Amino acid sequence: MLVGIAADHGAFSLKNNIKSLLEAEGHHVTDFGAYELDPADDYPDFVIPLAQAVAEGKVERGIALCGSGVGACFAVNKVKGIRGSLISDAYSAHQGVEHDDMNIICIGGRVTGEMLAWEIVRIFLQASYTGEERHARRLDKVKKLEE
Repeated sequence: MLVGIAADHGAFSLKNNIKSLLEAEGHHVTDFGAYELDPADDYPDFVIPLAQAVAEGKVERGIALCGSGVGACFAVNKVKGIRGSLISDAYSAHQGVEHDDMNIICIGGRVTGEMLAWEIVRIFLQASYTGEERHARRLDKVKKLEE
């Protein structure tokens, strides 16, 4: 799968770890930064280009990381066509895709351990949108807000 990943200083090491694990599993990963640890960097500089790439179809899914995951989540959802959510459990990682066609997962590097983050990412990437009528109906109502 074509996967994009981005993080600020608050999740820099988690990003690098997840990126390596994704590549080891055969995913093609586009890294939107940060490329070096800089305590003064700002998450929008990295997660917004990631969200734009997902919205434009340049990558299939995105992983947006910051210290808590909250700021990254706010930022990615400002991009039309993005359905990103802060995820900290396995159920939401697949249910968000299956029911809501979530295309970006947001994780907090300071609040989520590396093993749990990796499990969440793998579940997110393996999930598929069901397209069931009730889910499509709800998603259409959300998409209308972007028009």
